[in-house]
Parts: sequence; structure tokens; C-alpha cells
Amino acid sequence: MPDIDLSRLSLEQKAALLSGQDFWSTHPVQDAGLPSVVLTDGPHGVRRQVGEFDHMGIYESLPSTCFPPAVAVGSSWDPEVAARIGAAVGREARALGVHVVLGPGVNIKRSPLCGRNFEYYSEDPLLSGQLGAAHVRGQQEQGVGASLKHFAVNNQETDRMRVSAEVDERTLREIYLPAFEHIVTEARPATVMAAYNRINGVHAAQNQWLLTEVLREEWGFSGAVVSDWGAVHDPVASVLAGMDLEMPGPAPENTRRIVAAVRDGELDESVVDTAVRRVLALTGLAAEQSDGFDVDAHHRLARELAAECAVLLKNDDGVLPLASGQRIAVIGEFAAIPRYQAGGSSHLNPTRLDTALEAVRESAAERDHQVEYAPGFTLDGSGDGVALREAAVALARSSDVAVVFAGLAESEESEGFDRDTLHLPAVQVELIRAVAEAAARTVVVLSNGGVVSLEGWHDEVDAILEGFLLGQGGGGAFADLLFGEANPSGRLAETIPLRLEDNPSFVNFPGEQGHVRYGEGVMVGYRWYGTTGAPVRYPFGHGLSYTSFAVGDLAVETTGDDSARVSLTVTNTGARAGKHVVQVYVATQAGPVRRPARELRAFAKVRLEPGESRTIAFDLGRRAFAYYDVQDAAWAVAPGEYLVQVGENAETVIAEASVSLAGDTVAQELTLESTFGEWISHPVVGATLLQELTSALPDGQGSRMGDRPELLQAVQDVPMKRVMGLAGDALDGTLERLMERTRAVGRS
Repeated sequence: MPDIDLSRLSLEQKAALLSGQDFWSTHPVQDAGLPSVVLTDGPHGVRRQVGEFDHMGIYESLPSTCFPPAVAVGSSWDPEVAARIGAAVGREARALGVHVVLGPGVNIKRSPLCGRNFEYYSEDPLLSGQLGAAHVRGQQEQGVGASLKHFAVNNQETDRMRVSAEVDERTLREIYLPAFEHIVTEARPATVMAAYNRINGVHAAQNQWLLTEVLREEWGFSGAVVSDWGAVHDPVASVLAGMDLEMPGPAPENTRRIVAAVRDGELDESVVDTAVRRVLALTGLAAEQSDGFDVDAHHRLARELAAECAVLLKNDDGVLPLASGQRIAVIGEFAAIPRYQAGGSSHLNPTRLDTALEAVRESAAERDHQVEYAPGFTLDGSGDGVALREAAVALARSSDVAVVFAGLAESEESEGFDRDTLHLPAVQVELIRAVAEAAARTVVVLSNGGVVSLEGWHDEVDAILEGFLLGQGGGGAFADLLFGEANPSGRLAETIPLRLEDNPSFVNFPGEQGHVRYGEGVMVGYRWYGTTGAPVRYPFGHGLSYTSFAVGDLAVETTGDDSARVSLTVTNTGARAGKHVVQVYVATQAGPVRRPARELRAFAKVRLEPGESRTIAFDLGRRAFAYYDVQDAAWAVAPGEYLVQVGENAETVIAEASVSLAGDTVAQELTLESTFGEWISHPVVGATLLQELTSALPDGQGSRMGDRPELLQAVQDVPMKRVMGLAGDALDGTLERLMERTRAVGRS
């Protein structure tokens, strides 16, 4: 951290440092030789603006490589992919004079309708956290800071600057905070970005519990908290809560309010000093600007990594990869006008752009294929739709295989608004069905920032390749995958439901009258579908390959009271090299809270040659088995049985082993407000107490409650002080003596 004597600065100067100099940079401190720090949008590239500024992608930015966005990286299930993108973004940022690139975004995909899902990794916090940490490490190793966003519970665009996310603490701790926690503690990002929304009524940018108690005191974050652009409502409350840098700037009125608060005694100047030091620490990132970056190498990298992200959803009778010598009909305007990124603040100006049509033609020429093209539809709705469809169908009928490129246009999903449907545009659905009826074989290639419904046409086509958004090299990656130059290895990072109505957030999303209730609790995504048994089109973790894999030799052994080690062997049983994603889930009913059917607790992506086997081991620590206990405000591992399951996906278990954990010793201190059930189940006094209580309590019919189990059940939830009234003086002294025993246990 730069060494600066803050006593040399006036209060007004220090307060001014807590907001930006302009839209993208901080104030320099000239006398101390501390430069301005440039922050700019990311995270899958560098959106460096040098003319007119905005944060919605309206004005032009300097050319930079558009790597696969997070929606695609999530489906790679590969931290190495995330790390390589982070490193490349860091190199380009250095070349473009940027010190902090805003990202990665690790908010959970609560609803498939969220308009910003393209910028987030997954519906699972473990997957999001590990990918995000890899990106941060890769980027910061280049000397460029990351800005982990959007902290926290930013899961919709509707009313995003005001809406209050109403979430219970267990759900926060188990679903919406763990990705942030993992990245903060393991990768140490330079900054964390406070979100627009409110959390349980308090704006994230002035939420002291979130920014100070959790982020700094519990997780040990020592960097700067930056506001999302325009997220500050009360600058004094924000500084008091632990936020350091308001963006954008300048904000002279807010500076005056901070100065006045100090002079009025509302805000201690030492709090301002602490925030200033954190902001000035960012100048340590201001390394010398590099001469440039290798545009060609980065484009090749973008194409290579894009192929790692696509998910082969369906491949009936091995229609893919395409066989040599086939007549191929390429259909759909997305083949010629690719959808490769989404709208809003992360919208980049790519250094170049592959189209699938040209890439397919180039690859086909090497394999004696014939390729013809028909647009089938237009993205803007112009032209004669019927004539376009008929021409595409005629072409499909004369081909050996038709490859239809479909998806969502940028106008249909973007930062700033949520979708209202999962369906593809009707013109595309009609085209797919007509082509499938005419063609000998039909392959559908999808490009979309959020999952789309496959219903109404799924069963009529032979193969589906889901690309999501693959960045500027996506067109080439599609060709590599279609022709088998690359073997698909992506897995779904979010569930594809049969119906929007099946999604657990459906009845509450996006809320009403300024509030959105997270009524599904911890049952988000696959946790809900697995627990309720609701059928889905494709589950979390699903993905096919051009080869096959087998998993065996699963072994699980405890390594402590609350941890275990898992080992297994993966074998490539097919005829070509490929990558397999090992998915380890944990299932249990132990403990006093409702647990999902299973939860992802470890994963690894492994490349194997044909016939090759490899043994992989995972260490499952305490958190792999824990739930968040809201009564004790701590993580707890319940004693009991746990199933460690290896899943083909979140729905299909291919191997499992049971392990018994001693867990935490639960010895709750009892009071007269504790329920009858809590008393008799207590591990220290429960067994002896039950005998005394049941012999002392009459049932009003001449017998004792100990002989009437239905009566014991009826008072399970009754506070003990009420039960005492039934016993008269029969329990005088007994309860106080037993309560003292529980207090003694708690003190030991």
C-alpha cells in the first residue's frame, strides 16, 4: 500500500477522494505522486472508453478481445478456462491503461428470466465460486485488479436499483454469499462492488452487516469496496457501513455531505481516513502501461476456450460429428450474423469476429463437404418470412443434414430488463419444425444468454448443441465442434426446465411493490427439482461427449469428525480423446433443517486419451457437510449418515458411498422457554428427564402421560413453563437442577 501522510490532506480533499474524478477514474494525489486509477467494465474483455462515457454499452470503446462470457464459462466447469480468460483480460487491460476491470460477476441464477444471467456463471455457489476465484487470480497475476460483483443478492434486473430482496439468513449463507466468500478468502480481489438493490430493506451500498460485519470482519477482506455506478443513496451512511469509493464521479454534493457529517460529529474522521487509505491502496495497481497485446493469439485463445464451453445436449444416433462427404444445409441468420455477447455494460468492441457460416465453409472444404446457406429468418423481422422459410426447407430437403442456427437476439435479453418468456421466437420454432420434417437429419445450434425452452421441437431434431454466448471466436468454435476437431465437454451450469412454471422462484419473481421474496429458500435450481422430484428437460450438470467415460472404485473415508476424503477412478472407454467432468454431491437428512436432495460439493474436469484411466481424489472439508444454523449464527455439521454421490449430473447418480460423521456435539442450553421436545431430546439431560416428566404429568384420565405417546407428541412444541403448569409442584427443583447441568456443559 502506498505510504501517504493523510494529515497533509484537508478534510475536503479526503472526502473528495471517496468518489471518482470522472466516469471511469479516481482522483490522483499529485503532491504525493499517487496517480489516478482507471476502472472499466469487463469481465470477459476490456470495455475501455476514451470519448463519451456510459455504463450501458451505448458509446464506442477501444477494440479488445471478446472472450466467452460467464454464461459459457460456467458451462465449461473448468477453472483453467476461467483463469486463462482472466489472465488475457489482465494483459489487455495493461495495454489499454486500465488498472481495475469490473468483474467477475458471481450472482446466483435464481430465475432463468434474469436479464443479466449471461454475466453470471451458475445456479450453484460452489461452481460459481471456484470459477470466479480462478478468473480473479488469473487477472490479478497480470497486475490488474478485479472487482467482484454484484455484492450481493443481485438476481434480477426488474426494479434493480430499488428492489429489496427479502432473504432469510440461512439462504443467504448457503446460496447467495458462498461464491463471494470463497473468492474473497481464496483469491483476494482488489475490490468488491456493492450492488444496487436492497437486502432485507437496506441498500447494499450502505449495509453495515454486509460490508463490514460479513465482508471485512468475518471474511477478512482488506481491499476497497466500490459502489456500482450510481448505487449510492446516502454517502454518509455508505461510508459508515464500510463502502469506500462512490462511482462515478465527481460527486461534489456528496463530498459536502461527508464533510458536514464529520464536523457535526455524525461521522468520525478516522472512518473517512480508513476509507481513503483503501482507495489510495489501489494506486499500487497502476503499473506501467504495456506496449500492446497479441491480437491474433488472443483471438485463437478465444476460439479454443469457446469450444470448451459449449454443451452437447442431444446427439441421437451419433449425427455429430458430421461425417465426411455430406451435403450440409446451413440455415438461420445467426450463422451469418453471430450472437456472441450480450447488451449493457459488458458490451465490447471485438478485435475481429468469426461467423459460423464462414468457419463451416472453411472446415467443409477440407473434408469434401458441400455447404449451402439459407437465412430462414431475419433478426429484425424484415423480408418475406414465408418465402425465407420455404427456401430453407427446400434446401434442407436436398441435403444430408441441416444445421439450424437459432437463439435470442440482443434485443431480447440484456442488462436493464428481465425476459418474460423462455421460448425462442415463434418464427424460429416454426422454421426448426419445418426443417426437421423435411431434412434427413437436423442439428440445432443455439446462441443465447439465458436458457431457452426446447419444448415444441426438441423431439423432432436429432442433435442440439447449446453454445450460450461464446464470444468473438464462437463461430470458429462451432465449426470445430460440428466437425469433431474439438470434442464437446461442457456441462450445464443451470437447469433447463420443461416449463417456466416449474422454476422454484416462479411465483415470487420478480416481486411486487419494491420487494421480492425469496420464498424458495435454499431450494434454488437443481436443489428444488431434485428435492421435489419435478421432471426437467435437462438437469444441472448434463452434457454429452463424442467419447464415453466410466467411473469406478469410489472410496470414502473420514478424515475427522466433520470431513472426508473421496477417491475414484475415471476411464475413457471410447475411441477418441475427451474431457469428463467428475461431479461429487453430498446427500443427507441429518440435522434439524430441511436439506436438498443433494448438493454439489466437489468437481474436476479431466482429459483422458482413449483407454486411459486416472484416479482422482477430493478432500471434503467441514463446509461440504454443514448447514447454517440460524440459532447459533454459525455453520454446523449434524452427527449422522451422509451419502457421497458421484453424479452423471444432478439427477443421475452413478456411484455412491455412505459415511458416518460424528459432527458437532450439540448441547443446547435449556431454559423454561425451551420446548418440551427440546428438553426430552437433549443429549445430556433428555433421557433422565423424560422418565421424571412422564411419571409426574397426569393425563386427566387416571393414567400417566408416559403411557400415552400421543399426548407426549401433542406437547412437543409447548414451552416447558407451560408444561410445568400441568405438573403442579411435582417438578419443583428438578428443572432448575437440570438447567444448571446444561449450562455447565455449555461452559465446558
